[in-house]
Amino acid sequence: MENLSNYPPLLQPLQWPRPAATNISSGISTDILRLDLLHPVVSGNKWFKLKGHLQQALHSSANRIITFGGAWSNHLVATAYAARQVGLAATGIVRGERPSSLSATLISAIEYGMQLEFIGRREYTKKDQPGFLIGLTDRFPDAYIIPEGGAGLTGIRGCEEILQTIDAGKYTHIACAIGTGTMFLGLVRASIPGQLVMGIPVLKGIDQGSAIGADTFLSPEQIARTRFLGGYHFGGYARHPSELLDFMNSFYRQTGVPSDIVYTGKLFYAIHDSILKDQFPATTRLLLIHSGGLQGNLSLPEGRLNF
Repeated sequence: MENLSNYPPLLQPLQWPRPAATNISSGISTDILRLDLLHPVVSGNKWFKLKGHLQQALHSSANRIITFGGAWSNHLVATAYAARQVGLAATGIVRGERPSSLSATLISAIEYGMQLEFIGRREYTKKDQPGFLIGLTDRFPDAYIIPEGGAGLTGIRGCEEILQTIDAGKYTHIACAIGTGTMFLGLVRASIPGQLVMGIPVLKGIDQGSAIGADTFLSPEQIARTRFLGGYHFGGYARHPSELLDFMNSFYRQTGVPSDIVYTGKLFYAIHDSILKDQFPATTRLLLIHSGGLQGNLSLPEGRLNF
C-alpha cells in the first residue's frame, strides 16, 4: 500500500464566516487539520484507525479481513481498498437486508474486492458478542476481525498519531466529531496537560460516560481534559435537515472547506454556534480535526450541496 506515513502538509488556518467572525476577538485563532486530504479513499481518520489492525493481520496467519458497517460506511470502503493494497481478502458484514440497489459506497467496496454479507439489524446488534464472533471465526478461520469503525485499543492507539503529524502543543482546544469515539479517545490520550479535547456526538444516546467507556482507556487526569458539546446530532446518526445542509453550503462558500452530513458538518456547526454564544476564552487556540467521510454526501440528491 502507498506509504501514508509520509504525511503531506494538512494544517490550514480557518477564517470563520460571519456572523461568528464578529464574535472572535483578535486573540482567538483556529486551524483545521484536513485529514480529508490524506488519501482519496482511505480518507480522514480511517488510515489511523486501520493501520494497526492491518499490521496485526499481516503479522498473523490471517489472509482475510472481516469488518462491519452500514450502507454508507466510510470504514467499509476504506477497509476494502486497504485490504486489497496489502494483499488480503475482505468481507464486509453490512447492517440491514440487501437492498434492490446498492449505495455508491457499497458498489465501491465491491469494486475494491470486498465480499458483502447483509444481515438483519437485530442480528447486527450482536456483532460484538462472543457467540457471534465465534461463529464468524468458525466460518472464516483464516480471518482477522476488525470492529466496526476500527474501534478498540488498536484503533485508539493509531489515532494517537494524528496529533503527532503536527505541532499540537500550541493549541488550547482540540475538537472532533464523535461516532464510535475511537478518534476522540486517541486524541485525548495524545493531548497534553492544559489542553481541552472537545467531542461533538453525531448520534443520539452518546454522553461523556458512554464515549469514554467502561474499559478505562483514559487516566483520571486525561478524563479531566475532556468536554462534550451535546445537542448537535440534528435528530440522529446521518440525519441532515435543511438547517445543517444550508450551513454546510454557507461554510464551504466562505471557507472553501467541504464537510459531510454525518460528522464534520455537525462538528463545524457546533463550534460555529459555540463561538456565536461566546463560549471560548479570548486566548483560545483552537484545532479542528477534519475526519473525512465526504463520500457519504453521495446519498444526497444531486445539487443539494454546492461542493
